[in-house]
Amino acid sequence: MPIAEIISVGTELLFGEIVDSNAAFLARELGARGLTLHHKSVVGDNLGRLQAAIERALDRADLLLLGGGLGPTDDDLTREAIAATLNETPQVDEAQLTHLRGLFEARGRAMPDTNRKQAWLIPSAEALPNPVGTAPGWFVRTTWNGQPKLIAALPGPPREMRRMWAEQVLPRLPLPTTALEHVTVHTHGIGESLIAERLGHLTRQANPSVATYARLTGVDVRVAASAATPDEARALLVPVLTEVREVLREWTWGEDDQTLAGTVQAALAGRTLGVIEAGSAGMLCTLLAEQPGFLDAAVTQDHRRLITLGLTPVTLQGEGLVSEAGARELADGAREHLGADLGLAVVVCTSGEGAGRAHVALSDGSQVAVAGVNWPGDPAQLRERAAVAALALAARTLPGWTP
Repeated sequence: MPIAEIISVGTELLFGEIVDSNAAFLARELGARGLTLHHKSVVGDNLGRLQAAIERALDRADLLLLGGGLGPTDDDLTREAIAATLNETPQVDEAQLTHLRGLFEARGRAMPDTNRKQAWLIPSAEALPNPVGTAPGWFVRTTWNGQPKLIAALPGPPREMRRMWAEQVLPRLPLPTTALEHVTVHTHGIGESLIAERLGHLTRQANPSVATYARLTGVDVRVAASAATPDEARALLVPVLTEVREVLREWTWGEDDQTLAGTVQAALAGRTLGVIEAGSAGMLCTLLAEQPGFLDAAVTQDHRRLITLGLTPVTLQGEGLVSEAGARELADGAREHLGADLGLAVVVCTSGEGAGRAHVALSDGSQVAVAGVNWPGDPAQLRERAAVAALALAARTLPGWTP
């Protein structure tokens, strides 16, 4: 199976000024097409270090994907590094230069002389058109230590990179003939170590493979199988996936491209949802903002305001706001006082002795479902965990509450 490697180029990535979303996208794309990714790296705008990284990658990979460093300035060095590695001299390609000039002239501008380097090509490279930017990519076919190698140099802006990958790079790749089938199961409320314990015999096998990934929304479990044909891969996948689904059924809220907020929206089945947040600073509202069933919300920690929304003074003085009873009362209040069919409430303590405690509740007026969270973290983490716990409760509970 071909081995791939990704090198992301840019000092801004190295210093964390920009999140490297391109590498994550390319990694998913490679895996979906049966290409094995062994290494990803980030290299700053330094010719020597970038050339060394390319050489290492060619020693161990069949396909190298470089992202970024294709701009016109002196610190855009991807072309220079590839050329130096392969001992080839770049020359201006007149067709590319004419195209670049046309892009500037169409905007009523003269092309700066510095942009000429974007028209460079080396003998082993062909230019990859960039319909949404000025930086063409390179697709290089070469040999290294007697072995055939492919290098694709892609622009840094994600919109440009993704389109070039789909329209220009993928059609040029000799993709594996093996088929890969995979499903990702999303869970919440169970830790990664406990999942590994329950699925231990499955995680130790190679094909199908079972792997766990901690996310903000819980733990994902990816089941993947490869075979000569899609049908054969599916036949391998299904028994293992069925067992994973059954073992984790209590904690599962969705699969693959489903989002937690989208799952809740689908489970509302036309009903409206009111939300009360105390201590989570509107995080739950942010997660629900684009869902049409989200009717109204109240975000406050003011006790007097919360009492008008359903929190009783008895609970406030006895068990306290951040309690199961407090969440229950506010879930009922979210439905009643906000005029919604269903009420969802979250109460969280982000500081002091009780920091890390949170309770969430869901009410339809006749029944209430509750869940608790007790995990340390900084205030931002606690707010996120509490909001996600509220959505997870609704996603797991609502399917059983028929309208």
